Amino acid sequence: MLPEKHVFVCIANRPPVVGPSCGGSGSPAVIERLQFAILEHSLMDKVRVNGCTCLGPCESGVNMVVYPEGVMYSKVTPEDVPEIVQSHLIGGTPVERLRSSSQSA
Repeated sequence: MLPEKHVFVCIANRPPVVGPSCGGSGSPAVIERLQFAILEHSLMDKVRVNGCTCLGPCESGVNMVVYPEGVMYSKVTPEDVPEIVQSHLIGGTPVERLRSSSQSA
């Protein structure tokens, strides 16, 4: 069964001397919180969460993208996850305050 939504969270780690990266900015904690929220809301058949390599602006990490909409979020923290799950993954409305600045609303 294919999920209705697919969430990709960048887990890339760059050497600290190069600059920030999503992995170094806390993406493992974001993924963990997403996975628990999906279980809590019984979304296992509707939403998949995967770690991936670079999605773009490393300095704006943690970056994630939700498909099929193609909505990219930046500077995501574990504390943002409940809002993303309720508003976007359940309600279908992207969280505008977290959308990547390179995306138009």
